[in-house]
Amino acid sequence: MAEVWILNGIPGVGKTTTGRCLAERLHRSAHIEGDIVHDMVVGGLVQPGELPEYEAIAQLELCRRNQILLARSFVDAGFTAIIDYVYVMPDFIDDFRRGLPGADLHLVTLAPGATIALDRDAHRPEKTVAAKWLFLEPMMKDNLSTYGLWVDNSAMTVDAVVDYMLTNQHHARL
Repeated sequence: MAEVWILNGIPGVGKTTTGRCLAERLHRSAHIEGDIVHDMVVGGLVQPGELPEYEAIAQLELCRRNQILLARSFVDAGFTAIIDYVYVMPDFIDDFRRGLPGADLHLVTLAPGATIALDRDAHRPEKTVAAKWLFLEPMMKDNLSTYGLWVDNSAMTVDAVVDYMLTNQHHARL
């Protein structure tokens, strides 16, 4: 059965690094970085939290649709798709189910806590954005705590996180 892994969490928790490591472990896999998909919009880009709000929301939905399309393309070609992005509301799960019928969906939310996320984010050379999005952490916990596998990766290496995910993938299954 085709697999899709969705790595979730606030910025700075290690989604992209973990996604890349997971992809390297699997025989045929593709890593879809949600931030890259979102930033494909150049002219007229409205980032989450910017105005006009309706356009920011529309672009988030467009990003999700494109992540699903990419995942579908890779799954159809026999690859495991690994997507990393920030999801706060459970409605995205239904979108993935509709867009990837028959795929074995896994959701892993990385949750090392705000302090760790800020520290990790401060050491990223390509972007520093976690402080702006810390308010999403309690919303994510309130809305998604019963979905998938939650991992406190605050004291774990990336390899240990991937080992844990693979060992506990039945808990990650949606």
